[in-house]
Amino acid sequence: MSLIAIQDLSLARSQVLFTGVSFTIAKGDRLGLVAANGRGKSSLLRIIANEEDATTGSVTPARGLVVAIAPQDPPERLLSLSFHDAVRDALTPEVAETESWRVDILLDDLAVDEAIRDRAVRGLSGGWQRTMLLARAAVVEPDLLLLDEPTNHLDIGRIGVLERVLGAVPRDCAVVVASHDRAFLDDVTNRTLFLRPEDSADFSMPYSRALQALEERDAARDRQFENDMRKVRALRQQAAKLKNIGINSGSDLLVVKTKQLSQRADKLEEQARPGHRERSAGMIRLTNSGTHAKALVTIKDTGITAPDGRLLFRTGRYWIENGDRVALLGANGTGKTRLVERLRASLAGSDPDIRRATSLKLGYSDQALSQLDAFATPWDAVKRSSNLPDHQARSLLAGAGIGIDAQAAPLARLSGGQRARLAMLILRLAQPNFYLLDEPTNHLDINGQDMLQSELIEHGAACLLVSHDRTFVRTVATRIWVITNKRLIEVDDPDPVFDRLMTG
Repeated sequence: MSLIAIQDLSLARSQVLFTGVSFTIAKGDRLGLVAANGRGKSSLLRIIANEEDATTGSVTPARGLVVAIAPQDPPERLLSLSFHDAVRDALTPEVAETESWRVDILLDDLAVDEAIRDRAVRGLSGGWQRTMLLARAAVVEPDLLLLDEPTNHLDIGRIGVLERVLGAVPRDCAVVVASHDRAFLDDVTNRTLFLRPEDSADFSMPYSRALQALEERDAARDRQFENDMRKVRALRQQAAKLKNIGINSGSDLLVVKTKQLSQRADKLEEQARPGHRERSAGMIRLTNSGTHAKALVTIKDTGITAPDGRLLFRTGRYWIENGDRVALLGANGTGKTRLVERLRASLAGSDPDIRRATSLKLGYSDQALSQLDAFATPWDAVKRSSNLPDHQARSLLAGAGIGIDAQAAPLARLSGGQRARLAMLILRLAQPNFYLLDEPTNHLDINGQDMLQSELIEHGAACLLVSHDRTFVRTVATRIWVITNKRLIEVDDPDPVFDRLMTG
């Protein structure tokens, strides 16, 4: 049964985001919504939720349909409420009075600690705020659940909790997920809609299989386009020959035939369409300035401690060589961030247990992109990070997806994707030979993730990275370090670690 029908939808802002989008959502659908940053995914969700108007087209819900949306960020009015009260606020006063137990059961399912439930939303991490927004949407028991980037800021363990909660959603409830997390989409969806400026594509399969089908369809259309254009050229060549013969012979029949051939060529050329070419939200380029040192970082057996001095784990003896791409995995609270902080401090100063090669040049990015806080605008960031002439600085910013109008604007006005690309650009300008990356794919769309993967691999960059993105880790990492039982160990295969972290 169809819950909602979307017909010939289009949306234009400063540019056309999408046109001619038509699809239906039925009971039990688990639809993944995929597009580049800034291409209208969040807007489409809000249109479906009747929170925003489309430029053209129609959205027709079933009678009595209950729709709930979990946006990316909490509204201002919820920030002063406790986690528990912010979720309870989603219920009508009558339901909250008689069925507030729904909140407690759902928060148990979401493995929300009692201490978290009483804390103000304003003071929560991005991951807990996302969990609160999901709980608000789910607690109303909707017929259609809309989720906007639900895994952003979540560690692997909490992604596992989210997947289990979505797996327990009643089968007659439909779920639409806008996400850049490829493994998550494969796990929780059975349909994929690729949202495009025109000719959006809907496949009844999860992301990875749908992407393969989409690429095959685009390749087939490219082949058809090339065949059509060959026919166009052949028709025009024939028309030109007949025109010359007709002029020389004075034959009216050949003049008519020439006109017919030209019209056929024009019509075929007008109808011919190449395969889709995604407009990039901005390039991601890195560099590796190179070093002759074999071991860039050497770690003696040392203790990594919490801020209160409590031992989190011991490292054992490890080193990172030129070209190593080390992924650091572990449950939340085991000390991943503390190791990153210790490494950063030691590489910037001195540490008796962590030695660096004299030629090491560090490039650092944390999950909050706090390295951008020192700059007022994107222009300021590039100019203070380089000696580039103005025209080249503007070109680099534009190439990173930051247009001329945004280059002198406050950084706060940038989207998450633009901030992530700007951070990668600043890293590139520093010309490091060792990258320390904490959740580098946060806010990056799939195209951006692919670019970052390619840059790290193709340039043979040495790095240590922390990431909850399983696809990114599988693709990039050459070594896997795991924090477990208060020890740092190295394993060959990340998948058993992912499985253990996902199941808690």
